[in-house]
Amino acid sequence: MAFELEKLFTDVFAPRPVDVVTIIHDLPHGEIRDRASWQARREMAADWHRQIAGFAEGIGMTVNPIVTYEATGAHNSDMPEYGMRGGERIRLEDAIGASTILISMPQFSASAPLLGFTKVFPGLRVASMPTVARSMEETALSADYRQVDEVCTRIAPLFERAEGIEVTFSTGHTCWFDVSDNNVVFKDNGLLHPDAGAESDRVCNLPAGEVCACPNEAADSRTAGEIPAVFGGETVVFLVRNNRIVDVRGDGPEAAKKREAFREEAAMQNIAEVAIGCNDRAVVTGNILEDEKAGFHWAYGRSDHLGGTVGVADFSSPAKVCHMDIVYAPGNPVVCARLDFVFPDGTRTTAITDGLLCV
Repeated sequence: MAFELEKLFTDVFAPRPVDVVTIIHDLPHGEIRDRASWQARREMAADWHRQIAGFAEGIGMTVNPIVTYEATGAHNSDMPEYGMRGGERIRLEDAIGASTILISMPQFSASAPLLGFTKVFPGLRVASMPTVARSMEETALSADYRQVDEVCTRIAPLFERAEGIEVTFSTGHTCWFDVSDNNVVFKDNGLLHPDAGAESDRVCNLPAGEVCACPNEAADSRTAGEIPAVFGGETVVFLVRNNRIVDVRGDGPEAAKKREAFREEAAMQNIAEVAIGCNDRAVVTGNILEDEKAGFHWAYGRSDHLGGTVGVADFSSPAKVCHMDIVYAPGNPVVCARLDFVFPDGTRTTAITDGLLCV
């Protein structure tokens, strides 16, 4: 079936005549240089804006001109104060606050600050789509989001009940993620309906489909083990203790780069997220936005947008802020061989085997 933006928009937002829609994206500037994929995304945003304006009349919605702003250069760093709309300089907070539906299509993810805006504006629903590509219209964006929600609803209670998540990788390495502090569990199910309530999670990725939590970040956290990852064709191993990356093992140049980066930026050492992607249309392409919806992943760095404690102020500068996901779905060099939720009574539920969801 061919992709239909109106169907996706209706399924995700359940739009009403009172809704005000704004599409927002960042722009290259200075030393932050443009690239072909970024330019294609801006063209995609313009096309989506045209299509949404076309069917908005039948709903009675208002569609604002596209809002742009200078790129931050860092994923999940705070957005600038000002942007542009229709040739006019405007405070981003004013443009966002005057909207009920916001579609963000930037090069550098703004999910964390946009989540903050939903706390300020209780009527705001946000689809965050950093690095989205046109090809996703035929894969993960075409998922049945009612089915995605059903799977998320089955997985979320496992996160809530477990004291730990034990992951074995295809390399043989293992890591225990401590979730015993009952941190908030997020269901990124792709549904942003207006009746969800002010206290609900009103930011989702598109394409959507994951359940995630921030592990226990306390000094005595039991998050520990060895996590393999591949960068530039080189396998490195993160040594983790008390929810911190304390060393990067490997003899090659990528391991050396990572060791230096973590030494210089202590906030990067934080294990910020443990998650399971569950969009059955997601495929592994090398684009994290879609890849993370295909299977197990974890992230390091900023965590306050997921209920953790590490935020922008913990980094040496806003340009150094990061929340970096690493994915282990089939198609990646390293796969999650097995993932078990372990409960306080010692029982287990296996949720992933050989990279595939089995819940």
